Amino acid sequence: MKINPFIFLLVSFFCHSIYAKKITPSEYIETYKADAVKEMNRSGVPASITLAQGMLESGYGNSELAKNANNHFGIKCHSSWTGDIYRLDDDKKNECFRKYKTVWQSYRDHSDFLKGSKRYASLFNLKLTDYKGWCKGLKNAGYATNKRYAVLLIDMIERYDLNRFVTQEKLKIKQKNKKKGSFHKKTNQELKKQTNKFNYEVKISSNWIKYIEVKKGDTYYSISKRFNISLSRLFSYNDCNSDTTLQIGSAVYLQPKRSRGTQKIYFAKAGDCPYRISQQFGIKLKHLYRRNNWTEGYTPKEGEKIYLRGKRR
Repeated sequence: MKINPFIFLLVSFFCHSIYAKKITPSEYIETYKADAVKEMNRSGVPASITLAQGMLESGYGNSELAKNANNHFGIKCHSSWTGDIYRLDDDKKNECFRKYKTVWQSYRDHSDFLKGSKRYASLFNLKLTDYKGWCKGLKNAGYATNKRYAVLLIDMIERYDLNRFVTQEKLKIKQKNKKKGSFHKKTNQELKKQTNKFNYEVKISSNWIKYIEVKKGDTYYSISKRFNISLSRLFSYNDCNSDTTLQIGSAVYLQPKRSRGTQKIYFAKAGDCPYRISQQFGIKLKHLYRRNNWTEGYTPKEGEKIYLRGKRR
C-alpha cells in the first residue's frame, strides 16, 4: 500500500510536536511539589529550595540531562558514585554525570548531597522558611560558579511562590499537633513521669533538655513519629543527619540543645569525639567548637581540658 508523502510528513510533524512539547513551570511544580515536601521532611532541605534548584538547573525538566538521565540538579559523578552515568559536554568535554532511574531518586540524592557535605552544614541551622538565607548560603558555599546564582534562585522562589509549600507543611504539622495535644506544652514535672505505649521514658537532662535513651530497633524516623517531631527538626536538635548511627543507650534530644553546659570544664576520656561530648552534655556542636577554638575534624586527646562554659584562651 502506498503512503501519501504529504500525509507521512504531516503525521511525522504531529508526532514530533507531541514529543517536543516542553514542560511549563506550573507543570513542573505540580508534578514534583509532593516529592520536594517529602524530601524536606526527611532531610531538612526546604521544598522551596529543592524546587527552585531543580527548575533552574534542569530548565523546568526540559534539559538533555533531565530528559535522558533524570538528573535535575546537574550533579556530576564524583569519585564516590557507583551508579549509572551519562556523558555530556559541560565545563569540559564528555563530562560524567549521575544517571537515575527516576526523578525522585535525583531529588533524594540532591538532599543527601547537601546534607552530607560539611561545606553546606551551616545551612541546616537556618529556618526552613528563610529561603533567602539558603540561596545566599548555597552560592557562598560554592554550589554554582554563576555570580547571580542566589539572585536567580530567589527570583524563582518569589515568582512562583514556592515558599508556600514550606509554610503550608508547617501549618499542617501545627494543626495536627493541636488536635493531638501539643507534646511540647507538657510541664517538666509531667515529662519526668511520662511513659508512652512504646515504654519510653522522657527524661530531663542536667541543663533542662528533654531527651530519651535509644532502644534496640530505633531509628530517627521511628522516634520522630512516636513523639510527633518532624525528622528535619529532630536532626537539627541532635546535630546529625540520616547517616548518623544510633547507639543503644545514647541520648536523642527532643528539643534544641543549649549553647553551654551546666559545668565549666570536662576532661576528655578515651574514645571521646566532639559529637559524643556535645550529646553527653546537651551542647550544640557549633558552640562546643567555638568555646574550644577547634578546627573542623578535630579529635580531643585523653585528659584534654574541654570548656563547656566560657572559652579557651
